[in-house]
Amino acid sequence: MTLDLKTAVKYLIMLLIGVGVLYLAFQGQDLKRIWLEIKTANLFYVIISSLSVWFAYVLRALRWQMLYGAIHYKVSFWNVYHGVIIGYLANLALPRFGEVVRCSVMQRTEKVPIFSSLGTVITERLFDILVLLLTSLALLIFQYDLVFDFLDHHLYHSIANRLSQVNYIWLMAFGILLMMLSGATFYFLRRSVNKKLLRIFVSLRQGFGSYRKMKNKWSFLLYTFGIWSFYLISMYFCFSALPSTSNLHVNAAFTALVFSGFAMAAPVQGGIGVFHWMVVQSLVLYAVSFKDGLAYATIIHSSQILLILILGCLSLFLTLIKPRSKIPG
Repeated sequence: MTLDLKTAVKYLIMLLIGVGVLYLAFQGQDLKRIWLEIKTANLFYVIISSLSVWFAYVLRALRWQMLYGAIHYKVSFWNVYHGVIIGYLANLALPRFGEVVRCSVMQRTEKVPIFSSLGTVITERLFDILVLLLTSLALLIFQYDLVFDFLDHHLYHSIANRLSQVNYIWLMAFGILLMMLSGATFYFLRRSVNKKLLRIFVSLRQGFGSYRKMKNKWSFLLYTFGIWSFYLISMYFCFSALPSTSNLHVNAAFTALVFSGFAMAAPVQGGIGVFHWMVVQSLVLYAVSFKDGLAYATIIHSSQILLILILGCLSLFLTLIKPRSKIPG
């Protein structure tokens, strides 16, 4: 991946947005009191929470390994695991860059064409999006009264106010221009297609078909359920790290999981700022003060970042000292 000036500026803007949201979250708060609460947190529960996240990473590696097996690549679990962890490490620097990086790791260690890997990664992400949508639906069904005020205040009124200010003539003009650009792009790509692009397309299609070709689909779905279950366990155990959140039940952890899932989908490095704000908003629904919610969000986010930094650097070191595999062709 080439990091040109335009791309660098885009990522810098995303980082600044995340830092800005983080600043707004902490603005007006008693920082000394929040820091005191963080320092007195029960480290045992923080460690258990971090271990739960690590188990989710292990299941991610096992799930990804299954997708490779479905397209006839017999890959080592440890190489897949290192690819997953290094990908998370790369995402701390550039959002979504980790998906490309972990595919590069598999190319280096297992000779898997990068676009075949990319197809399996996209398949993986589609299932994660499906789970996030299903958990969001469950949240709306079983805790509708609780989240209605949040949806009404933060989404409905905000969108309604924005729409009332929209110039529909400019909006239609923009839509027509977008359609013309899309048509021109498609025409250009179809005319300029060559063997290399065709090979890329075939590799991507091979990765996309990995789940369809899989023999034991139930194991894949079980791994997916396990990944999100460990994320939920991580949220729940971290509640016990602070006196202010120790009385919260698993339903609060489920709400925080859904909110944080949407936060981590934002194109911001490590979800910084957006993660904090969304988790705090989820806990406010359960009568947790903004200050206490911010302390909780800071602890769980920081512990996960530290985990990725430690495991990521270790996996990167172990991968780099391995001899590079020779890629056929």
